[in-house]
Amino acid sequence: MKISKFVVASVLVMASIGLSGCSSSSDEPGDVIAPVTMDAGELQGETVDLVVGQVLNINTGDLAVDSYTGEVADEKVAEFVAGYVQDGTTFNPGISALATGESSVTLTNSDGGIQPLEFTVVVSPRS
Repeated sequence: MKISKFVVASVLVMASIGLSGCSSSSDEPGDVIAPVTMDAGELQGETVDLVVGQVLNINTGDLAVDSYTGEVADEKVAEFVAGYVQDGTTFNPGISALATGESSVTLTNSDGGIQPLEFTVVVSPRS
């Protein structure tokens, strides 16, 4: 009888140890943040509000997604992510919000004939 209680207790302890490995204890919020999508032509002079971890997805319209380059004045606040095409899938260029703050952004198109797009990104903390 003592052996069966010991076996049952051992099984319960092992099961609880095994299940604890399945739990998540991340300090990061788990919710996915939807991107903000804007057409390139809408960005001139605008202020775009993002939260840390969010992305501004820039729709380039008829222009090639890889024809844009970007400069972010404060690279601690945000970074430019180049657009590209891979295996038939198109990935738009964008701005990724890294930390709380504000930065000016300039996008330039290599195809020429298009004025640089200048806008501001304001990044707030994620709640």
